[in-house]
Amino acid sequence: MRFGIFYEMQLPRPWAPDDERRLFREALDQVVLADRLGYDYAWEVEHHFLDEYSHSSAPEVFLAAAAARTRSIRLGHGIRQVIPNYNHPARTAEGLATLDIISDGRVDFGIGEGATRLELGGFGIKAKEKRAMALEAAVQIANMLALEPYPGFEGTHFSMPCRNVLPKPVQKPHPPMWMACTNRDTIKVAASIGVGALAFSFLNPEEARHWAQIYYGIIRSEQCVPIGRSVNANIAMVSSFSIHRDRAEAIRRGHEGFEFFSYAMNALVARDSVPGRTNLWGEYLEKRGNRTEEIIANTAFGPQSSGIGTPEDMRAHLAGFREAGVDQVIFLQQAGRNRHQHICESLELCAAEVMPGFKADVEAREAKKREQLAPFIEAALARKKWMQPLAPGEVPVVRASVPQAQINLSREAGKA
Repeated sequence: MRFGIFYEMQLPRPWAPDDERRLFREALDQVVLADRLGYDYAWEVEHHFLDEYSHSSAPEVFLAAAAARTRSIRLGHGIRQVIPNYNHPARTAEGLATLDIISDGRVDFGIGEGATRLELGGFGIKAKEKRAMALEAAVQIANMLALEPYPGFEGTHFSMPCRNVLPKPVQKPHPPMWMACTNRDTIKVAASIGVGALAFSFLNPEEARHWAQIYYGIIRSEQCVPIGRSVNANIAMVSSFSIHRDRAEAIRRGHEGFEFFSYAMNALVARDSVPGRTNLWGEYLEKRGNRTEEIIANTAFGPQSSGIGTPEDMRAHLAGFREAGVDQVIFLQQAGRNRHQHICESLELCAAEVMPGFKADVEAREAKKREQLAPFIEAALARKKWMQPLAPGEVPVVRASVPQAQINLSREAGKA
């Protein structure tokens, strides 16, 4: 099983002048540490206008900084908002390819559409159209990354003439594609379009098993028709994360931040917001009260209930996900007011006492899975309707903006 870390860039109120700078610097230091410790992925989200919940509006900048300071860890857009209102598809393709070059081919490309009125309304996106807009754009981003030149496209939500979108990525035909998933329906969508599932829902191992069965069942079926030019058959699950040899201390350090993450996510979707004024952290603390010691005393909060506890607890927690068929567990360590020092200590303890038992056979397991899925992936790619490259004589001429005669006159005037 692979291991990732995940960043929303949460910053609960009240804010001090230097808080955002500290937040980003500490997150970069954590990614550097994770790279040194052998973690496999660092995922960075893209959100807009979500006070406290996510200050990560430009993940491409953060990931580029991480690329310059790391050597092995894969750098994932988890996710990139691909609807053209957020990011023009050509700009997304250019950014992905540039990041892939800078990182020596370590980029993963998760696609998303946004869920809150703050984001959708801020960019003039109709909620009923967002899925269609995102999928249409994602198909063309993959084509832009692979084709030279890109033939152009006339779509429902996006159109663009023939252009050569540059640079091209190191990974061919393009970086592995993923999709944000929050329920069974989106798991089905991810499998049906041949992309990895980034499951941003907190599940127990039995629920994860059911989701994995649904996902891989569709990957093996005729329902799978890839939107990209390759298939990325993988399922990743997010998990809370706080490890200490004293379970009570792990809960004291991590549970409040994890609980705030869920509270804020639900509040932003289900409640009204006042931009720049809503105080999610204050509301959360008022409703929560002092529950930490009660949670510590609750025997139901045991080894397999979350990723918060001792190394032994975490091994039991992860074993259930591995047996369920989950390919990657993504740790949510930067949440609420979780402290940088505690996050680093958890990363180090997990790498030393938890991860080795799960990574020993990962390459053999992945090779076996690739072999088993190869005929199904070949069949899925055969079902795809491919955008074909243009023949040399089919590439259109883009007329100059200044007539040649006018250029000649300008030259003659210069000589005079």
